[in-house]
Amino acid sequence: MASATDLAQLDGDELATRLGDARRELFNLRFQLATGQLDNPARVGQVKHDVARILTVLRTREILEAEGAYVAPTAAEHADALAKLAAEDQAIAEKAEARAAAAKAEDEADEVTFDDDELEEEEA
Repeated sequence: MASATDLAQLDGDELATRLGDARRELFNLRFQLATGQLDNPARVGQVKHDVARILTVLRTREILEAEGAYVAPTAAEHADALAKLAAEDQAIAEKAEARAAAAKAEDEADEVTFDDDELEEEEA
């Protein structure tokens, strides 16, 4: 999850991209939840919080710009924020892959057990 401080260091285009990605992910998560395919239902709440954080940063920036008090982040701050957020995104992706692999292994283990039971019944 990205913090509001890190998000504030990003430029408007990057925030708009992240907002679009988060809304798209939330849309997909809702479909998965409705069809019973969602492995991690807590992810819905996390993505909702991310959308809210991004919208809050955008609105705060809009207010500060109207007051003439907005100071854009420096290039170094922007690069640091991008690096930190990329690392967080990578960690989230790795956790999702690990969950998917564990679920697949569990499904395969269930299939093997089921096949063994069928063989025992056929032999009897």
